Amino acid sequence: MPELKTVKLRPGAGRPTVLLVGLLVGLLLGGEAARAQAPITTAATSTGRPARAYTREAQRMGSHFTFTAVSADDSLAWRALRAGLRETARIDHLFSYWDSTSQVVKINRAAGLRPVVVDQEVYDLIARTLKISALSGGAFDITFASGDKIYTFDRQEHPALPDSAVVRASVRRIGWQKLRLDPATHSVFLPEKGMRLNLAGILQGYGVRRASEIMKRMGIAGGLINGSGDVYCWGHQPDGSGWRIAIGDPARPHSVSSWLTVSDMAVVTAGNYEQYFTVRGKYYGHIINPHTGYPATGLRSVTIICPDVELADALDDAVFVLGPVEGLALINRLKGVDATVIDDQGRTLVSKEMRLNSYHSAAATAAQSATSPPARP
Repeated sequence: MPELKTVKLRPGAGRPTVLLVGLLVGLLLGGEAARAQAPITTAATSTGRPARAYTREAQRMGSHFTFTAVSADDSLAWRALRAGLRETARIDHLFSYWDSTSQVVKINRAAGLRPVVVDQEVYDLIARTLKISALSGGAFDITFASGDKIYTFDRQEHPALPDSAVVRASVRRIGWQKLRLDPATHSVFLPEKGMRLNLAGILQGYGVRRASEIMKRMGIAGGLINGSGDVYCWGHQPDGSGWRIAIGDPARPHSVSSWLTVSDMAVVTAGNYEQYFTVRGKYYGHIINPHTGYPATGLRSVTIICPDVELADALDDAVFVLGPVEGLALINRLKGVDATVIDDQGRTLVSKEMRLNSYHSAAATAAQSATSPPARP
C-alpha cells in the first residue's frame, strides 16, 4: 500500500467546545497531495483529455478548508472551486457566532426579549439540529453556548475541578428543549436572557454539503472537500480509484491508526486531545457534556462515516458526550451510519457494520450490537 500522507488539522476558532482539534486526516490523492499546478494522475476520458485534480484552500468558519475538483476541463474545475469557496463564505457569514450581522447573533441578542424572524435556510438548519438533539438524548445541543466558561484548557495540571455547585450553575441555561421555533413566521426564540445558540457543531458539515452539491450541479463528477476534519468525497480520483482516508492516532502524533477507501461518503473526525487540562494526572478534554457541565470523558477521538456530511458532523459530538458504549449503541441504531472511536486506553472500537483497515497490529473491536431496530434520524 502506498504511504498515506497525513495533514494536521487546524483548530477552529469558532467552535469553542466542540473543536475538531489535533486530529490527523490523511488524504491519499494518487500518492501525493493534489495541487492545481501539478495534476496528480491522468486518465483518458470520453473527450480524450486527461482528468486532473485541482485544489484550492481557504479559511472558513475558523478552520482550514481544502476543495478538490477532478475534471478534464480546466475552466470548469476552476469555476466550480470558486463557487464552492463562495458558498462556504456565504454560510459562514449567515450563521456566524461572532459576526455581529449574522442571523445567529441577532437571535442571541434577542434572548429573553422577542422572537427573531430568520431566513428559511437558517430556520431549517436549526430545526434539523433539534431532531439530532432528540435522537441523541440531548448529547448534541446547539444551546451549549449558554453555558458559563469555567474551564481553562491549557494543557496544564490543575489542583482540582471547579466546585460542583459552580459546575451545576454553569449549565443552568443550556437546554435544546427550551428553544422555540414558529413555522408560521420562521422565527426563533431563546426564552431566557443569557441563552445563546452556536451552530459550530454542525456548520462545517453543512457548508461542505452545500459546496459539494453546487460543484456536482456544475458538472464536477469527482471531488473532495475537507473542512478541517469534515471530509466529503464523491466520484473518483483521476486514475479511477476511490478516495483513501486515513484516521490519525491520538497517542502517536503525525501517525495513522487506520484507513478506509470511500466514495460518495462523508468521513468526519473529531478529537479532544489538544485542548485539555489534568487533575491529579487525569485527563479532561475540551468537549463539555451539556447535561452535567463536566468535560466528556472516555474517548480520545470519534470518526463517523455516512453519506450525509452534515449529519456526521453532529453525530461525532454526540458520540463524544455519550461515551464509547452509549455512543456506539446510538450509531448501531442508525441505518447507513458507521463509526470508529479510540478510547482513553487507546483501544479502537467500531460499530457493528464498520470495516476498517488497521495501520497497526491491533485489530479493531466490534461494539456490541444494540437491541433496538435500525432507525433514521
